[in-house]
Amino acid sequence: MKVYPIKFNPILKEKIWGGNKLTSVLGKKSDKTKLGESWEISDVDGNISEVNNGPYKGLNLKDLMLKHKADFLGTSNFESFGSNFPLLIKYLDANTDLSVQVHPDNTMAKKHHNGLGKTEMWYIMDSDKNADIVLGLKDKKIDPKILNNITAQNVNDVFNREQVKKGDSYFIPAGKIHAIGAGVLAAEIQQTSDITYRVYDWDRTDKNGQKRELHTKLAELATKHFDSNGKAEYHIRQNESTNLINCEYFATNILNINKFQTKDYSTLNSFVIFMCVEGEIDITAGCHTETIKMGETVLLPAITEEVAFNSDNAKILEIYVGDYFKSHLKKAS
Repeated sequence: MKVYPIKFNPILKEKIWGGNKLTSVLGKKSDKTKLGESWEISDVDGNISEVNNGPYKGLNLKDLMLKHKADFLGTSNFESFGSNFPLLIKYLDANTDLSVQVHPDNTMAKKHHNGLGKTEMWYIMDSDKNADIVLGLKDKKIDPKILNNITAQNVNDVFNREQVKKGDSYFIPAGKIHAIGAGVLAAEIQQTSDITYRVYDWDRTDKNGQKRELHTKLAELATKHFDSNGKAEYHIRQNESTNLINCEYFATNILNINKFQTKDYSTLNSFVIFMCVEGEIDITAGCHTETIKMGETVLLPAITEEVAFNSDNAKILEIYVGDYFKSHLKKAS
């Protein structure tokens, strides 16, 4: 397999809550006025990402997995996922609050949808003053049955809201009630699943005056209580990987690059994805350099051994799936 930083055509999604930051801030090309999501790398049925650069231009993500198997995914990932890509990578712009929602875990998703559940994370790339998010129920005494009766009068008594700022990162396991609030621009990493149970949609209507469907009975079954709000506590070290999230579905680190450097990925045993969340950076692998700026994404195949980075000042998320990070945690403990 040829090694180089692979870019894909973004799949742009218009949403009732979307705005214009995906075009005005991140430079996505669209004349739509309510863009909510840019799917950067997707293996969701009907939304398979297509390569837009280099030797594999015109092929899609499924083509690469079917042809190159473990060279593309990594040995353990290929054994686990076959020709199914395990992650869905997005940027989101919330002009208004997203619906309050929850996702099923793998067991529930298998039972009700014959699919995968959805565990995800957010990295806040930018936010308006006083922007916030919904994160969980207010306390453990709240019975999930209340989700069947959320109104404008009781909504603020049921859901926990937290103000956010640029650089905040949150882990959202399956079963946690959540919603991105108005004014938030975020990167999202999640399991490859598009299953969402909508709990409350702020009583808004579409252009035809219709409210969107709610899924409160399923949401009641899916909802769990969590002790932690999932916010990552981290301190960036210049030109080193700093962990934000490490879970059974993915690991996400952040790198603040301000000089030329190289990094060895020969023992990773996974593809690696880089999302640029601030600045601009040159990424070189296999003698090919790709420049990505804020809001762009590249993927390196699992057989990549060395990657070079060059930037005056950029922040990138480093995302992968595999046993590398867990094994190194064990060695360090």
